[in-house]
Amino acid sequence: MSRRWSIAGQLFALQVLVVTLLVVAGMVGAVLLARTDVRTAARERVLAVAEAVAHSPDVATALRSASPASRLQPYAEATRQATGTDFVVVMAPDRTRYSHPNPDRIGQPFVGEIGPALAGRAFTTVNVGTLGESVRAVAPVRDADGEVVGLVSVGITTEAINRKLLAQAPALLAATAAALALAAAGSWLLSRRLRRQTHGLGPAQITRMYEYYDAVLHSVREGLVVLTPDRRVALVNDEARRLLGLAGTSLAQDRRVTELGLPPAVTELIVSGRPAHDEPVIAGDRMLVANQRETTFHGRAAGTVLTLRDHTELRTLASELDSVRGLTEALQAQAHESANRLHTVLTMVELGRTEEAVRLATAELSLAQQLTDRVVGAVTEPALAALLLGKSARAGERGVDLTVDPGSRLDGHPLPIGDLLTVVGNLVDNALEAVAGTTPPRRVRVHLGATEAEVTVQVTDNGPGLDPSQVTEAFRRGWSTKSPGRGLGLALVGQVVARYGGTVEVTRPAEGGTLFSVRLPIPGRSTVPGQPADQGQAADQGQAAEPGDPTGPEQAAAAPEVGR
Repeated sequence: MSRRWSIAGQLFALQVLVVTLLVVAGMVGAVLLARTDVRTAARERVLAVAEAVAHSPDVATALRSASPASRLQPYAEATRQATGTDFVVVMAPDRTRYSHPNPDRIGQPFVGEIGPALAGRAFTTVNVGTLGESVRAVAPVRDADGEVVGLVSVGITTEAINRKLLAQAPALLAATAAALALAAAGSWLLSRRLRRQTHGLGPAQITRMYEYYDAVLHSVREGLVVLTPDRRVALVNDEARRLLGLAGTSLAQDRRVTELGLPPAVTELIVSGRPAHDEPVIAGDRMLVANQRETTFHGRAAGTVLTLRDHTELRTLASELDSVRGLTEALQAQAHESANRLHTVLTMVELGRTEEAVRLATAELSLAQQLTDRVVGAVTEPALAALLLGKSARAGERGVDLTVDPGSRLDGHPLPIGDLLTVVGNLVDNALEAVAGTTPPRRVRVHLGATEAEVTVQVTDNGPGLDPSQVTEAFRRGWSTKSPGRGLGLALVGQVVARYGGTVEVTRPAEGGTLFSVRLPIPGRSTVPGQPADQGQAADQGQAAEPGDPTGPEQAAAAPEVGR
């Protein structure tokens, strides 16, 4: 039933009913108005005829004759036929008729009111006489002295008036039918358009769909942005507001995407309109995975749907997992290598070359212990020290000399260990990737430092160097020199830097390669009393250290803007 009586159908039926009532009411009003007009016209007509007959000298003369009826009857009938009235009666002041359409009524008294006429005043009235109900006029006939010597009554029966009114009925009915047809056609066109827009759904179905739609949009864990074909916002659910930093913003409908202040990567993706499948985008300090596709309805473009998932924590965990996996692989490789060297030492002992075996074992242990002592002595944080040892072992397998600057020192927990692991691990991985495939020697150098106000991380490699034009893109979109969309390490570093309000400098040392310098202010502390930490750092560098500004001509590439 709800399907049969859709909103469009109900509106059509209601409109037809209302229009029919209005047209019928108008028709009744028109009939009553026409009836009044016909009666008014009849009154004016009979009054004019009665006064004309009463003022005729022949009538006054006939009334004074010996046989008034013989002279007045032909005159009255001729007048009646000429004027189209139903009766013309000439009578004496005592009501005696001298004329009548029915000759048998001549000589009989007139039926009806004549008082005002006897007083000398013509008038009209509606009375029932021998011919039935009629609209009549009575006028006095005066002699030369002004005395009333007779009366003239002219009338039109109500039946004749009704016949005249019915003669107008076809035109009135035709106009009514035309109005109904026009109104019905308009209502049908309107209901057809409404049916197309509501897809023939009834009120109950639309209400139920709205309730489900509202509940689903507010409960899904994915951010959802629905856009019209001209890139205007049609809908943004709660999760999308949270992920895009729109929480608390009054989002008016039908606003353009460029007016919302969305993160640049998200705005670029939406404006481009290109399909996206699990594409990583940076939104402030979040790493989002976006899916975008165009939607169609019956072959017509209906807009674009963008879904967003928060992968920030997952990316961080994946980075930490990669570090642990690398450490595990390094330990396995070291165990395998240690086993080989142990067999070598045992064989040398069996061959009686004891001194050479001792020298070999001592040298290997000294190198390993020296690396461990240097890392552990410089970094007291176990997780970070383990990360650097793992990266050192992994670099050794790849033929890269990874060293920790002897001047490095990082005590305690100045910053959350997860953020430090993200910065150090991704910068080292980026450096290892940079020197991969180059001619030996391949070197990566790590320096860690901390003051009362900030933590400094510097990673240098002797690779081909990063093109200055690629620096901003590398930090902004997780760019990779291997394949677009593959690397997210620098983007994660940029997130951490933006979160702490720090700076990143990408420079080219004199000996070649690339130097990444990251400065992370320690929350609640400043470099110079009364001066924010990042300003103090910029002053120490002697050059602009604001994200996104150039840091020098040849030696420095643009420091990327890592924040929003």
